[in-house]
Amino acid sequence: MGTYRQRLRTVVEQRGALVVGIDPHPSLLDAWGLARTASGLENCARGLVEAIGDQVAVFKPQSAFFETYGSAGIAVLERVLADIRDKGAISILDVKRGDIGSTMDAYADAYLAEGSPLAADAITISPYLGFGSLKPAFERAVANNRGVYVLARTSNPEGGQVQLALGKDGSVVQEIIDAATELNRSLPTRCIGLVIGGTHTSLGCDVSEFNGSILVPGIGVQGGRLEDLPGLFGDAVRHVLPAVGRGVLSAGPDAAALRRRVADLLAT
Repeated sequence: MGTYRQRLRTVVEQRGALVVGIDPHPSLLDAWGLARTASGLENCARGLVEAIGDQVAVFKPQSAFFETYGSAGIAVLERVLADIRDKGAISILDVKRGDIGSTMDAYADAYLAEGSPLAADAITISPYLGFGSLKPAFERAVANNRGVYVLARTSNPEGGQVQLALGKDGSVVQEIIDAATELNRSLPTRCIGLVIGGTHTSLGCDVSEFNGSILVPGIGVQGGRLEDLPGLFGDAVRHVLPAVGRGVLSAGPDAAALRRRVADLLAT
């Protein structure tokens, strides 16, 4: 099936570098005329993939909006991940998991092991219990040709309190970026990516040497703009996957309107 990096490159070359977030907020279900139930969630999330699944390279389901409906919501998430695969798109499951020891092993198996019902092409993970604590996720990603995106400089303003704090070798975020860069150099699949928000006027970190994919949330409703990304990321913009959630979903539920919104974003 090829490595995650290879699959991502192929579909981005075919469809363009756009990530559509599947973020079915309760208010969005209201706007789509759907009930705030697992059934309404399913109609929204799977309807979105059905409408634009052949047009978009990458989908990013936000796990929290499925988890809130309990086991029924998780079952919907399983079906959404299968729908994304069936459309030939890439799934990045936004779960932001990060823990230690056997717990991180279990998270890695849940989302990155072959045959798991919740396995995605890639997931988001948090390094703030220590970069080394994520080793099980790195190992599963390599073994199963999947990817991980390590939270580095997140889109929320509060993130800087931790991420820009200075350690012995510079800022915390720079240490994470450098560790991810070095790890990618040692891996056969270069499956380690970063999450760096597109909402900042300055990143406050250096990604010029980074050698993997960069997931960039915060485009649209949070204030980030596609046209600002080249200035923000410089030469590293070639690695960038901008993510738009509500900016696409707000065009629904009409399938033609959703497709037009995506086309407009891809043309930006």
